[in-house]
Amino acid sequence: MSSTAHSFPPLSTLPLPVTNFDAAGIHCGIKPDGALDLALIASPTACRAAAVFTQNAFPAAPVLYDRTLLQLNPEGTHAVVINSGNANACTSAEGNANARRMAEATEKTLGGTDNSAFVMSTGVIGAQLPIAVIEAGIPQVAAKLRPDGWQEAAAAIMTTDVFPKWASRRVEIGGQTVTITGIGKGAGMIHPNMATMLAALVTDAAIAQPLLQQALHAAVNRSFNRISIDGDTSTNDTVLVLANGAAGHAEIRDAGADYVALRDALTDVSIELAQAIVRNGEGVTKFVTVRIEGAVSDGQAHQIANAIATSPLVKTAFYGNDANWGRILCAVGYSGAQVDPEQAHLFIASGEPQAGNPELQLVDAGTPTAYLEEDAAAIFAENEISVRVSLGLGDGTATVWTSDLSYDYVTINAEYRT
Repeated sequence: MSSTAHSFPPLSTLPLPVTNFDAAGIHCGIKPDGALDLALIASPTACRAAAVFTQNAFPAAPVLYDRTLLQLNPEGTHAVVINSGNANACTSAEGNANARRMAEATEKTLGGTDNSAFVMSTGVIGAQLPIAVIEAGIPQVAAKLRPDGWQEAAAAIMTTDVFPKWASRRVEIGGQTVTITGIGKGAGMIHPNMATMLAALVTDAAIAQPLLQQALHAAVNRSFNRISIDGDTSTNDTVLVLANGAAGHAEIRDAGADYVALRDALTDVSIELAQAIVRNGEGVTKFVTVRIEGAVSDGQAHQIANAIATSPLVKTAFYGNDANWGRILCAVGYSGAQVDPEQAHLFIASGEPQAGNPELQLVDAGTPTAYLEEDAAAIFAENEISVRVSLGLGDGTATVWTSDLSYDYVTINAEYRT
């Protein structure tokens, strides 16, 4: 059994430029190894903003700052500045002041008004932000802003991530081409509960701010809130979207066809970023899709899928190529959702469900089938696995993406600050 994490391929498509948005990433001096550690995304056009944040009761200083900014100026922001290497979390009044200084330095450099820049931070919790280093770096990163600077920006927000993550979509709205591009980071402390995983998305769509917030909530609930690596919800989780309206179509003011098209494209970008985060998880060797069908409700289906996705015993079985299906049904049973064992069916397959690979049924109506152990082990040995549980109780469904739990995950997190 290898303790080396599988290297899932980085994204093959390049991020698409978005009208009147520029991005950049530099090394400003936070990370001692010289890696990129400061990113900036900016638009000269005033943006509508929407965001969702961590529900952790110890929110980081940038989360507190951004929550307030979203209330103060949801329709006139211009930028988001992001540092890696330091989370600025659990840093009290000094940390709050540093988050504000980071925003003010960005606003001053870009010539913007007060309350026009969001901030994000990711890295070690409990250390004060090296604000002087960041303030010196902001003019440097601003000088490198360009329409195709997304790859550097994505690299600059990484911590233990192996590769930078981005995604883009284009959609026709009102006869105009609208683009959505986003970057994300996250490899550990991943179990978002929104409403040290970050995502910044931008679009040139014109949309009323309440509808933008509504669309983001819908996208997050089908993407970032459906992934888990280790069951830990970070102090810093933030997903932000900025819309500058530069595509030139009539503003979306109701939840009609144009809204649905934009919402669905935003969801697609979010799902791609969320899945990339799981594939790039700390020590990850397996990408696992958990699908629940036939639950009493969608909420209960999600509850069951999360129980499977976060079970250490299930995750270690994936890592060990051990088709120990009893652990999966055990998680279903303790999830707290309604279950009838005599109506439960369990299937596994290699690859993602839409790949069309044949399923192997392990359990039929609560009873093991006459499957061959070597066939089940062969599926569990794949890098990508799907698990489907059918409960026969209703129409509730949910899909969650998760990973295995390896030696490398323990090693990475045991040595995170050393």
